[in-house]
Amino acid sequence: MSNDKQTLVQQLASWVESRSYDDLSDEAIKVLKLRLLDSIGVGIGALEGQPVKDIRKMTEDLGGAPLVTLLGGGKSSPDYATFYNGAAIRYLDYNDSYLAKNETCHPSDNIAPVLAATEYAGGSGKDFLLGLGIAYQVQTRLSDVAPVRDHGFDHTVQGSYGAAAGAAAALKLDADKTANAIAIAGTGYNSLRVTRTGALSHWKGLAYPNTAMGAMHATLLASYGITGPKEVFEGNKGFMDSIAGKFDIDWSKEDLNRVTKTITKRYNAEIHSQSSIEGLLELKDAENIAADDIKEIRLYTFDVAFNIIGGGEEGGKKNIQFKEEADHSLPYMLAVAYLDGQVMPDQYEPARITSSDVQDLLQKVHVEPVQAYSDRFPAEMACRIELETKDGQVFEIEKNDYHGFNTHPADWDVLMEKYKGLTSKIDADLADKIAATIKDIENVDICVLTDLLGQVKVK
Repeated sequence: MSNDKQTLVQQLASWVESRSYDDLSDEAIKVLKLRLLDSIGVGIGALEGQPVKDIRKMTEDLGGAPLVTLLGGGKSSPDYATFYNGAAIRYLDYNDSYLAKNETCHPSDNIAPVLAATEYAGGSGKDFLLGLGIAYQVQTRLSDVAPVRDHGFDHTVQGSYGAAAGAAAALKLDADKTANAIAIAGTGYNSLRVTRTGALSHWKGLAYPNTAMGAMHATLLASYGITGPKEVFEGNKGFMDSIAGKFDIDWSKEDLNRVTKTITKRYNAEIHSQSSIEGLLELKDAENIAADDIKEIRLYTFDVAFNIIGGGEEGGKKNIQFKEEADHSLPYMLAVAYLDGQVMPDQYEPARITSSDVQDLLQKVHVEPVQAYSDRFPAEMACRIELETKDGQVFEIEKNDYHGFNTHPADWDVLMEKYKGLTSKIDADLADKIAATIKDIENVDICVLTDLLGQVKVK
């Protein structure tokens, strides 16, 4: 069928089917492996989180054909494994991000469905990298051209298309079945933005794992011959008509390099906070001001940071009682960073969140958007911090980026340091084997990695 007679999802599916491992650039392969290392470390570090343990119990109680490896041991069906492994990767809110002008997403959330699909298909590391590169490309490019946040929908919406496309590639479905998989997933998983507004719940970290599970399920349905609406994008009451508005994208001209535009987190904090946390810690190190001497911390930042985590359109950020609220509150994250000198999983322990010193200091943090900084986003993550002491002195610092941003990317050694910290509670030799396998993933079958992931046990 000629391109002009195909629907948009059929054009996307034809592009997916035509991709090969050789289409991945050396830089894309390098970055995909960095994102895999980072995300597996984050997933291992989250295994003792209560929601992750609860989902583990549910998975074990409900069962599922033992086909795909669960992080930490055991097996389940591809869709159940996608949800559990995805929940582990996402729970700490410490995996990568992609910044579009009006949308932010976490495309390493696609690791769980693509890994499940590759293992289920008996695929290779190359098959996995190709599927993951496709998932990254589809989700991030839809985030560019079809943002949904301002329409009241969650950034996981575009992910449904990416996860299904990546899983279909890993399963090596033909173009027709791939189109059906993407169409079913895109029609079925349009989450509301209330997930990340107001009083936050566990669902903040589970919305994408749920979408990915649905996309994996949709892909399996398509592999068995189930069809989906081929006009999911442009049709009557489709994605454009109902949610995103009209947009244009020529999939035949897309490469697989968008992963190289993603960024990693230096701190265990929402992505838009990274430069401000780094700046405040640099200011603390330079001036050595006691927390008790602080009158006010004033953060001037870009509008997206203010609206999502600074007290703007998505709700106040100073009534903080739980992790899900804390890691999406600039006042909390800046306060705990200043007091503890870092923001890691320990800074979200219940006793730390409710302690009087951090609760008192976060009330002194004032966040304000600045148009000039907003205009420079997402090319920069600009901000200015003013720290005023009780005796009237004002100290300030300005930042354009942080270590992990596109302009100052984290390399293998930097992410290995993060990985080692997150995997410190498992056997060190096993952690090293997992990292070494990831570094060489293109030269092994995917079961070499999944077998190692199944051996993980928290001490």
